[in-house]
Amino acid sequence: MIDRRASPDLARASALIAERGLGLGAPLHILDETTSTNDEAKRAAKDGAPHGATWLAESQSAGRGRQGRAWVSPRGENLLVSVLVRVDCSPARLPLLALVAGLAARDAIALAAPSAAPRIKWPNDVVVGADRKKVAGVLVEAITQGSSSALVVGVGINVHTREFPDDLAARATSVALLADRTSPHPPDRAEILADLLRGLDRDLALVAARGLGLVHARLSHADALRGARVRSESGEGVAEGIDLDGRLLIRRDNGMLTRWVAGEVHLV
Repeated sequence: MIDRRASPDLARASALIAERGLGLGAPLHILDETTSTNDEAKRAAKDGAPHGATWLAESQSAGRGRQGRAWVSPRGENLLVSVLVRVDCSPARLPLLALVAGLAARDAIALAAPSAAPRIKWPNDVVVGADRKKVAGVLVEAITQGSSSALVVGVGINVHTREFPDDLAARATSVALLADRTSPHPPDRAEILADLLRGLDRDLALVAARGLGLVHARLSHADALRGARVRSESGEGVAEGIDLDGRLLIRRDNGMLTRWVAGEVHLV
């Protein structure tokens, strides 16, 4: 379903997804406005929507990220997408799927802006540069209804935005700002969407079933925090990578290696 008020650059999204033979991205619902695409996907999941169903919105009135934070996006500028995934997954592996979704977003952004070298900031952001400006975020939510369960994988990617509010300008960027400015063509949201779905299609079910093992090397290569001094409510130390259980490894000043399971991480 395509809302005719949606921007023309998304009109060929369904065709691109079909050309690539992906198991995610159909049916594709493109909406002019909603509260949040995750809300749309969760409601549809309870009504029996199929695996792979995907929702895009040009505008969200209540978009959110982790810990209930608002995700603000100018109308028609960015990629706001949620995918319904019906896979067997233990609750303990949900954080792993957020990392996988971040990896898929990282790969899609790297294709759209090859010189940007995007990386993953544990647990759920995609960032670029030494100052680690955020270009994308992930929110994975579980749905249980009777004996069946499903996951909603929400991804927000800043694509066309070139100006951010003062309180975000030092912390956020976009594909348009990262891409080659000599290119006559702006970033293509349909291409970025298809690349994102390809990464999710390749890795989500695999990691849900078998853990991070087969993607761990790629994840480690894209780790934005390794070697950085960080702090959270769990303490402070130097990040030494992400383990096979998706935990952030932290070397404390006393030499002890600890593992952070969750939490907001800040650079020191």
